[in-house]
Amino acid sequence: MTEATDLAADAGNPDPRVGLRAVVALRRLLEGLENLQVANARRHGWSWQEIADALDVTRQGVHKKHAGRVPAADPQEA
Repeated sequence: MTEATDLAADAGNPDPRVGLRAVVALRRLLEGLENLQVANARRHGWSWQEIADALDVTRQGVHKKHAGRVPAADPQEA
């Protein structure tokens, strides 16, 4: 987690150039982690509603964002 810790520290840097670059890098890191964990949840049979609840978003939102990238555990639920 050193990368995330370093980026979080840089995000608070008084130099806006450093801070904003860190924000972009953190956003990319978080997107990758979300994709990884949504795929993990689907492999474990989680429904889109369960994933949405865990992410505090709507079922429609999480489905729209991830359905094309993540294979369904049950092909009938895709």
